[in-house]
Amino acid sequence: MKKTIARTGCMIALLSVYTHLFANIDSIRVSEDEWQALKQRVEALEQAQQKAEAKQEIPNNSEVPHWIHNRLRIGGYGEITAKRCFHSNKYLRYVTPEKYKNDSYGEFDLPHFVINLGYDFGRGWSFGTEIEFEHGGVEAAKEIEEQEGGSEVEQEVERGGEVALEQFWLEKRFNDYAVIRAGMQVIPIGGLNAHHESTEYFGVYRPEGEYTILPSTWHEVALTFMGKTKSGLHYQAMFLPGLDSDRFSRKNWVKTGAGSPYEFKLANVYAGAARLDYTGVKGLRMGVSGYCGSSFRNSLSNNVNGDQYKDVIGLVSIGSFDFRYSGYNVVLRGQFTYGHLGDAQLITKYNSTSQVANKTRVASDALAGGIEAGYDFFGLNEKLRTQKQRLYVFARYEYYDSMFRYNGKPTTVNAWCGRHRMAAGLNYYPIPQIGVKAEYAYAILKKGQNITYNDEPMVAVGIVFAGMFRP
Repeated sequence: MKKTIARTGCMIALLSVYTHLFANIDSIRVSEDEWQALKQRVEALEQAQQKAEAKQEIPNNSEVPHWIHNRLRIGGYGEITAKRCFHSNKYLRYVTPEKYKNDSYGEFDLPHFVINLGYDFGRGWSFGTEIEFEHGGVEAAKEIEEQEGGSEVEQEVERGGEVALEQFWLEKRFNDYAVIRAGMQVIPIGGLNAHHESTEYFGVYRPEGEYTILPSTWHEVALTFMGKTKSGLHYQAMFLPGLDSDRFSRKNWVKTGAGSPYEFKLANVYAGAARLDYTGVKGLRMGVSGYCGSSFRNSLSNNVNGDQYKDVIGLVSIGSFDFRYSGYNVVLRGQFTYGHLGDAQLITKYNSTSQVANKTRVASDALAGGIEAGYDFFGLNEKLRTQKQRLYVFARYEYYDSMFRYNGKPTTVNAWCGRHRMAAGLNYYPIPQIGVKAEYAYAILKKGQNITYNDEPMVAVGIVFAGMFRP
């Protein structure tokens, strides 16, 4: 296209010289009709060049905005939700369940709002960043409180939540087969971390199983090698800091072991992660992912006293399989994740005496599995299908247990950490980037030794978006 523009410019220049000669040399005579025809041709060529420039087909220069050349990328996703839970949210609801049998509560929330920004510098260099506001971010204000002895300035938090830089990386692309990325990035272990945008699951909230036992969205400063083949094979291999066993817990297993409470990420121990996806079959994606790394002594004070802890490593091993199929108005998704923590009993003992650790039992094994299916009834109508409107009726089942095994053996201690969860509902998409969701869910908790926990029903609605847009 650039060559076409260059030829057009040359033709305009030659025609301009040609008309100039004809207008100034008395010995050459041009009729009025010929003159008008030549003039119209020059004007048409000038208009063609202007249209080509408007279609972003000219080289970059300081007078043309960068995004016109498809180098700037802006996008995001988010959810607006409301739910009514027909069970208790009290801290002791699993200690004396009979006391809280008839409780219920409601919530309005903004679970996630994310803006991502990227830019292609050229010659294979680019960067990406993602800022997330969870639960509306954090609002704080200073107020003047009147006192008998004068006034006092107080700092108050008006709204809870989190603001986090979830991604910031620099990337060098040599070709499709070899890409190196360094910086804060998503660790794609499990289906949810790899595909966590609001339109990538049917529920109003993220699938509970993986969201409970794994960091979500799991992000670390890491070094990544990745690429893809023409046959539809996508691969990633990552080097990153290990998790922190001080922050493991019975309810969430290793979920809170990622990140850092400090201004830096502790890296006394290290880990590796890898993911492989296959997309060579139309409508089907299958992925396997894994993580392995030490977790003990990854704290600010890593001097552990006592001979009983000298050989403790706290090796975390996680394996996961996930898939997605789309075709014939059907979307089917599923995943299974299993994790093992070495030295779980000794880590539990150490954490019970630590000043900074979660003082709860930590499972040696945790798991989460689930499957969901939805049928698009609007796909049966040609007009609605052409307009890209969709209406899915869906159902989901999952089972997860953050205390599946303790010290390698089945346990009834903290049995409430395991549950079967079933959900059904609707997803309406007026356009592909916007969804309106509604679901009813029912969680059946495992029974403990001589104790029966209350089941946990819920009704929820939400409005979500996910997509890329440009200024």
